[in-house]
Amino acid sequence: MDGQLEHTNITVVDTDRTIEFLTTAFPHFRVRGGGGTEHGTWQKKWCHLGTDDFYIAIEEPTIAKKTPRQATEQTGINHVGFVVDDADEIQRKMEAAGYKNSMVDESPSRKRLYVTDADAITWEFVEYLSDDPAERNDYSL
Repeated sequence: MDGQLEHTNITVVDTDRTIEFLTTAFPHFRVRGGGGTEHGTWQKKWCHLGTDDFYIAIEEPTIAKKTPRQATEQTGINHVGFVVDDADEIQRKMEAAGYKNSMVDESPSRKRLYVTDADAITWEFVEYLSDDPAERNDYSL
């Protein structure tokens, strides 16, 4: 297979908090590996969370200072998207755990849920309602 996404790497204030957020949506995700990395005078915590085929590399910054960021207004990740079987179920699980959705968007061919975590990273959960690629990728909606 050529060009398949294997992982993405994000920096967060607290890796454990991000693991809790993501495993709320995806209980089958597991920590594949992790630890602390020492580089001279600093050390940071990191892990790989996901499945055997895909993971998210999560690491803490070398300087634990949260800076305000607005997605789409500054450089960086605007959101990370996952295809899910049931967006409504993801929304129920996230809300039950105290996470609030920032936007729900529905069209005839897909339903999208956006949830922003404590690090201001927005996560998209998209449920496709059609198997037809032309309908799934209709950007006029």
